[in-house]
Amino acid sequence: MRRLNFLGSLGFISACILSAAVLLFPTGVLAQDSEWVHFTSWGEVFAIADEGEYLWVGGCGITRLDKETEEMVFYNQLNSELPSNGIYCITIDESGQKWIGTDRGLARFDGENWEVYDPDNSGLPSKSVWDILVDAQNNVWIGTWSGGLAKFDGSDWTVFNEANSGLPDSYVLDLGVDTQENLWIGTYYGGLVCFDGVNWTCYNTGNSPIPGNRVNAIAIDSEENKWIGTGEGLAKFDGYEWTVYTTENSGMPGNRVSEIYIDAQGNRWIGGFFGVVKFDGENWTVYNKDNSGMTHNNVRVISGDEDGNLFIGTMGGGLVQFDGTNWTPYRPGNSELPDMDVFSLVIDNEENVWVGTWGGGVARVDGTHWTLYNADNSDLPDNYTRGIAIDSQGNRWIGTYGGGVAKFDGFNWTVYDSSDFGLSSNIVSTVGADPQGSVWVGLEWTQDNPEDGLVKFDGVNWTAYTTDNSGLPNGSIEALLSDDQGNLWIGTIWGGLARFDGSDWTVFTTDNSELPDNTVTALYMDGDGYLWIGTDGGLVKVDGSEWTVYNQDNSGLPNNYVSAISSDSQGNKWIGTVVGGLARFDGTHWEVYSEDNSQLLSNLLITVTVDRHDNVWIGTDLGLAVYREGGVILDIVGPTEIPRTFSLLQNYPNPFNPSTEISFGIPEQSRVKIIIYNVLGERVRGLVDDVYAPDIHQILWDGTDDLNNPVASGVYLYRMTTDAGKITKRMILLR
Repeated sequence: MRRLNFLGSLGFISACILSAAVLLFPTGVLAQDSEWVHFTSWGEVFAIADEGEYLWVGGCGITRLDKETEEMVFYNQLNSELPSNGIYCITIDESGQKWIGTDRGLARFDGENWEVYDPDNSGLPSKSVWDILVDAQNNVWIGTWSGGLAKFDGSDWTVFNEANSGLPDSYVLDLGVDTQENLWIGTYYGGLVCFDGVNWTCYNTGNSPIPGNRVNAIAIDSEENKWIGTGEGLAKFDGYEWTVYTTENSGMPGNRVSEIYIDAQGNRWIGGFFGVVKFDGENWTVYNKDNSGMTHNNVRVISGDEDGNLFIGTMGGGLVQFDGTNWTPYRPGNSELPDMDVFSLVIDNEENVWVGTWGGGVARVDGTHWTLYNADNSDLPDNYTRGIAIDSQGNRWIGTYGGGVAKFDGFNWTVYDSSDFGLSSNIVSTVGADPQGSVWVGLEWTQDNPEDGLVKFDGVNWTAYTTDNSGLPNGSIEALLSDDQGNLWIGTIWGGLARFDGSDWTVFTTDNSELPDNTVTALYMDGDGYLWIGTDGGLVKVDGSEWTVYNQDNSGLPNNYVSAISSDSQGNKWIGTVVGGLARFDGTHWEVYSEDNSQLLSNLLITVTVDRHDNVWIGTDLGLAVYREGGVILDIVGPTEIPRTFSLLQNYPNPFNPSTEISFGIPEQSRVKIIIYNVLGERVRGLVDDVYAPDIHQILWDGTDDLNNPVASGVYLYRMTTDAGKITKRMILLR
């Protein structure tokens, strides 16, 4: 589901580069034996399977959660035989074997040994496995994306698809089985199907009251009622009659249903973009971020255990446990990366790595800690980020898809949007800063805002460049680059490449140059002054007036859709492509890294950059990967440096439960007070009141007040007072 939604937004990909970005790290480093390191997201949970004391959680890799101790064990491509970190479903059979559906095949894991099935070594009809069901005879039924339905009895495979059976659609989304051993199949566009082993019965909008032909979820209650979640509403089918529930005739807060779970009391739990709804047959109770401990309103999967706990997997908020009273959040991943779609990577003046994601906001990585900034815990206006740039003053500029542009100076946020600033639209496609200190904002053309284009902000004035008032060839901007001569290079969708020297415009298209395609997706200037252009039709190197085109036909480029370009200290070019993986080009030879021949997370690359250790940082739709031939060199804490200014860092983790760490920097001996307040300004807990020597210090807050009583979930302020003044930050406690 996630992969499908992302592929639908490929037009959004932009290379948010204004100058050649090189990631710099502190001097203390650590060489690792592994040539690949994966940072996977905790935010997206697609699959949950209960195994008594353990909960198996799938998303970006698999996490085994001990429900009593909360200890997590993580499985991914690097430490196991899991074929991919993209997990769609998990089912546990009677013998305790885990059947795992991924975007690269089916895996079986008995706790020690792995066996992988794919179209090359088995009868599995498609690599992309969306749902798995084990019937009473221990047959494994596998729903695939584009390959139809497969039955595996342990030795033989039987495949059902549109061509050889009554299955109306080979895109299978969900499976269920009733007490009569009828198989119920939800399809992408063919509706609901019942298969009794011989006959196929199809229910669609043309022959039944089912509200939609896209069936995302199926659940069967103790009375054999089939509950069907579609893109247009919820339906109950008793075998004869249909009852449809929508926002118009029930307490459903939304019609797009993604998941249905029925608990031991017969309550129906319905998930969608609206959070979770509990339906007991009469009453509807809605749980969302506004009225409960839900961490995100986009729910992908729901499960429960025999103790009555409900487990909810979200698309952006991780995993949440609900026992009927209390909500407990979990982050099932190997890092604090908030979302698996990594759209941008940039380094600030303090050598922090800033990671922009599509749906999870922004993460700052200082080498040891991740600090998350999102619409809930900061003034970031939108969690869908489209680019990050650092200006000459060290301010971080973050472009968002719907919230305009935010400037963050490390303490304060300033949001610029279309309401009272120079932006004609809040849909930002890329953002960057030139050496003269101006910030450039690329906008994406929309039907509502056909005049969108490029905006320059010099700190005081906003100047808009559109197709009507300038030489800009197209109003949808994909990439920006500022060269040493003061030229701004602008990559557009369908309009080609533009060069702007501050007064004159020069446009390069397929008609007047050797540009292979008019959609320019990436721009990079190497150390020799060569301009590299990524397009939808291949890669171009420009040396003055000479253009050299590389594509799939005349070179080792694995795919013509180039999404990112960077270079290492040896002059090798690293090229990210949308479906072909990563390529290294030394000027003569090509080497390709893909899902099939390396530990690359995904062949769908969005951003690539190289740090001073020649680590290649790769942003994909399945997380962040780092590659270095001979072993990745990662940053570790080196010798402590005395802070130059008083500073109060964002607490970690945030949100948190039950405790969090607060770090603060002291440049000179000073008395320090840190007090926690609630949102009403009332004192909750005094943490620090002492004289501290120059250093970076840490203090732990355990979520209690001055009387050691646990405080409730909510937003809290923590304020540091020193001889230099006061600094206040926000944090979120989620019980």
